[in-house]
Parts: sequence; structure tokens; C-alpha cells
Amino acid sequence: MHYDPIKKTLGNLFFRHQTTHKLFYLLLDFMLLRTWHIHRALKSIANSQSHKKNLEILDAGCGLGQYSYYMAKKFPHWNITAVDIKEKEIAICQKFFTKAGIKNVKFMQRDLSSFVEPIQYDLILSVDVMEHIEDDQEVLSNLYQSLKPEGKLLINTPSNLGGSDVGQHNSESFIGEHVRDGYSIEDMTTKLALAGFENISTKYTYGFAGNLSWRLTMKYPMKALALSKGFLALLPFYYALALPAIVALNTADIYIRHKKGTGLQVLATK
Repeated sequence: MHYDPIKKTLGNLFFRHQTTHKLFYLLLDFMLLRTWHIHRALKSIANSQSHKKNLEILDAGCGLGQYSYYMAKKFPHWNITAVDIKEKEIAICQKFFTKAGIKNVKFMQRDLSSFVEPIQYDLILSVDVMEHIEDDQEVLSNLYQSLKPEGKLLINTPSNLGGSDVGQHNSESFIGEHVRDGYSIEDMTTKLALAGFENISTKYTYGFAGNLSWRLTMKYPMKALALSKGFLALLPFYYALALPAIVALNTADIYIRHKKGTGLQVLATK
């Protein structure tokens, strides 16, 4: 199933006005489990770097800009560079951030396969990006070169345990744009080490509770929208009913140490 056409439909709905754009970010923050995990990790990193000021951050593959928005508001002393290969999404983000008066984020249309800014960043964030890139080893090398000494790389990506919703051999991914089904801990650790990273820590996300949450928040609504855009009118009522279960499942997932999961979060140091 291809996700981009559905994102375009939602974007056309929410990105028309500043207020609805902010509402869209708020909904992503509150509903999506990956956001809960990323926010928690960013707060931990911020606490460990509290002695430093004016950190330089790269949002590598910023997409719709929700993580850059969160960091810009939560950590106003951070200077954020947000890059993505999709020119239209960069333009939408640039317009919104400019109108919102957010001055500590700059957007650029760039390909991570060739983007390098040597010894520039204290932290690089890459959320649900690596599974879309064929030459991931080259990108990891570029990110390593772009980090300052002791800089950190935070990655969120599907695991190889069904993270792209592939249930059996030759079955189709729910996310049709992925070039791989996901990463094993061993594969990701090896690739990061080859790029030069050290102190690599990994953890599974989207365990049993998180997987149920993802189905409620994303899979079932997206499948319904793929069948008919008319389901948009029913989404508010659907989410209102599902919200208590989603919050409970998300809370359970971030506090449980999973032996396996369909998501993978990785933190590595240069």
C-alpha cells in the first residue's frame, strides 16, 4: 500500500491554514507512538547536554516537519537544519515556519545520499528515513562526517520483525515506498560501526501494545482512506472512540523493555 497519496490528501486538508497545520502537528504528537518514543529520547539527550548552549541539530529527512517543530518549541536554544529530498514538503514547511515566526529552523531540499556538512552538528535525528534509502551505508557515513566529535545520532526505523507490516515471504509492505522491510539489531549495529560510530545502543519499540496502537492509529484508518476519501468525515468520531485505548497502549509501550518489536530505536555516538 502506498502511503504518499494518503499523506497528500491529509496535507491538502490540514495545511491550508496555520491553525489547522498546528492542529495536525498536535495530533501527530498525541496519537503516534513513534512520536512518544522520539520525544522521550530527545528530552533525555537534552538533559545530558544541558551544559552546552546553542546546539546544532540536523533533522535528516524531516518530512512534514513535526519533529523540527517540536524541537524548535521545546528547545528554543537549539539551531535546527531540516532537510528532505521532497521539494514540495520543504516548501510547505518553510511557508508554515516563516508565518509562525519560528527563526531557529532552516529548511533545505537535499538528498541524504550526497549531503555532507563536515563536523557541523551536535545531534542528528533520522525518523523513519533509512528504510527508504537504497544506499543506507553511504548515508550513515555522511551523517557520521557531519557530526561533531562526541555528537549523537538518533534513528527510528522499522525492525525486520514485521516493521513494514510484511507478514510472510514475498508479501507486500503496508508502506509501499520502503526499499527494505526493516533492520535487525545486528544489521543496524554493523552498519553504524562500519560508518565509524561507537557506543551504539538499541531497543525495540512497538511491542505487543504498540503494534495494536499502530493498527488503531494508522493501519486501519489508512486502509479505509485508501478505499474511499469519504472516510475523512468519520475520522474525528473514530479517533474520539479509539483515543482512550490508544493512549493506554502508547503508555504501556514506552515503559516496557521489549524482547522484540516491529520498531527499532538506535542511539550512537561519533
